[in-house]
Amino acid sequence: MNYDKLEDIHLRDIPKIVHPRGKGNLSVIEKDLIPFDIKRVYYLYDVPSDSTRGGHAHIELQQFLIPLSGSFDVVLDDGKNRRVITLNRPFKGLLIPCGIWRELENFSAGAVCLSLVSDVYKEEDYIRDYEEFKLFKSRKSNP
Repeated sequence: MNYDKLEDIHLRDIPKIVHPRGKGNLSVIEKDLIPFDIKRVYYLYDVPSDSTRGGHAHIELQQFLIPLSGSFDVVLDDGKNRRVITLNRPFKGLLIPCGIWRELENFSAGAVCLSLVSDVYKEEDYIRDYEEFKLFKSRKSNP
């Protein structure tokens, strides 16, 4: 399931279990929710509202973002189109496949972004220059 076009990217519902006596909610991520084995987990927090995170694409890595607290925008770019998705519910996650440029911005106070990824950190999997990303996408679409 390696989508690399924006129209194929959608929010995914994370199962939410509501306690019957009002003691809060519990959400569970199990193997059927995301199409990869989780190899690394990290989270962003205390990000100033005027800061941007991300600013790269991955050649092979897939990523699932969850807003554990607060909100932030994810700017997605497939080399032809851009789309902004606001994440603000801890029971909705965003699957970002490989080959998509991403930037995270507009963090609210107290926002926490959990990232579940398909591989360990490998610098060679990152495309950090947008012009290089566009070349990568054109080579991929015209082999």
